[in-house]
Amino acid sequence: MKKTIIIATALAVVILIAVGVLNLTQQNKALSVPNESEKMVSLGDSLTHGVGDESGEGFVENLEKQLKEEKNAIITVENHGIPDQQTDGLLQQVKKSKVRSDLQDADYVTLFIGTNDLIESNGGDLKEINEEKIAKGQADYERNLREIVDIIRNENKDVPILFLGLYNPYPDSQRIEEEIVEWNEKSQTIVDDYEKVKFISTNDLFKKKSTDYFSDSLHPNEKGYDLITKKILDEYDF
Repeated sequence: MKKTIIIATALAVVILIAVGVLNLTQQNKALSVPNESEKMVSLGDSLTHGVGDESGEGFVENLEKQLKEEKNAIITVENHGIPDQQTDGLLQQVKKSKVRSDLQDADYVTLFIGTNDLIESNGGDLKEINEEKIAKGQADYERNLREIVDIIRNENKDVPILFLGLYNPYPDSQRIEEEIVEWNEKSQTIVDDYEKVKFISTNDLFKKKSTDYFSDSLHPNEKGYDLITKKILDEYDF
């Protein structure tokens, strides 16, 4: 009887050890499997390209780095930002096979466009506001923006789109501020018509013009782009 108890106890110990080893092995396997890679496609103008950031990152590459460090995420970025681009140019760009292919595989899309539309519609600068010219430019911008989002949605119906609103590069000008606010309101109305499109405001980031955050009259420097990156991370849960 005593021998039987000893054998049963030993067998139970062996089983417990085996279960423990199996659980530990499974845990180690789970830890060793890397996170699945995700793809971010960024569309826009010089602000998406990162002009003004001496580090060469801008908000797009900075966002990639932050997500890797803080979220332990594996992110690959396709930055399609083109300096001086307007919505008519972006509309043609998203029709190209390379961009469409990237959109089909995208897990996230960032879209930052419209600054050049506003400036060029006013004659190339914002020194004197011409309401009639800006109104025409705004109508073209709105039409192009809808077509751009439609194309993105046709290529990828589920991808989250992070749409960044415009900021006022001349915050001391109340007249320019009024135009920025109106364009942002129109943009938000458009993107709100689509599911999984998040409007992220940037105008509140630069209420004072300072060399601390700007590299020139329009483009942020590294610190300025850092503010944009932080705002995106605060507004959207990756």
